[in-house]
Amino acid sequence: MIQVENLTKQFVDLKMGPLFALDHVSFDVRPGEIFGLLGPNGAGKTTCLRIFSTVLKPTSGRAVIAGYDVVRQPEQVRSHIGFMSNNTGIYDRMTAWEMVEYYGRLYGIPEDRLQVRLKEIFHTLQMTQIKDVLGSKMSTGMKQKVSIARTIVHDPPVLIFDEPTAGLDVLVARAVLETIADLKSKGKCIILSTHIMREVEKLCDRVAIIHRGKILAMGTVSELIEQHQQPDIEEVFFKLIRSLEPSPTEF
Repeated sequence: MIQVENLTKQFVDLKMGPLFALDHVSFDVRPGEIFGLLGPNGAGKTTCLRIFSTVLKPTSGRAVIAGYDVVRQPEQVRSHIGFMSNNTGIYDRMTAWEMVEYYGRLYGIPEDRLQVRLKEIFHTLQMTQIKDVLGSKMSTGMKQKVSIARTIVHDPPVLIFDEPTAGLDVLVARAVLETIADLKSKGKCIILSTHIMREVEKLCDRVAIIHRGKILAMGTVSELIEQHQQPDIEEVFFKLIRSLEPSPTEF
């Protein structure tokens, strides 16, 4: 469902020269699987997801989403993905229902099907009580639910979540993770960007640890723990990251 081959994104800094946000990254994600991108801030996770959503173009390499190339077929890619960023971007003057309805119309869903779909989503996400709440009056948790709803309104086969629990309290974060797990059970192909180890252990079928644009390790959580002889994924992560950091004597 997602195939990534030697994906590279290079930026040019006037002082430092060429900088690689992604450096020949390769992986695949299958239907009914949650694939985690685990890395610190600035590791290249969001750049990778922005390429998948066609917001950015890669410098080289290839990414194919649901059979469509992100560079040559961006419109088809956008119609087959749902992308949820860590910035909800909820409109203050629209209600929850109006917001999700608006996105459904942008995706070209026929009106009769759209109204049925809205009722299904609002029931599933337990949003019925907030359907008439304006964006300006919503709590953080409400906004996150609306953001998920508009991400899945067109029932895409591929879902992309970029730090979906950032800034949420424990109860709301748990509800978001349960929703993602439920989407997986329905056969969705899901990629999850995070730096929260517990989310990786709880949700991800496979994970890639990324740092400075490169994948340092990839596999199931148990495979990575065994391979690197560490007690948990957090220790695997720190071992790999520290191996690339300069020692004090190098400063």
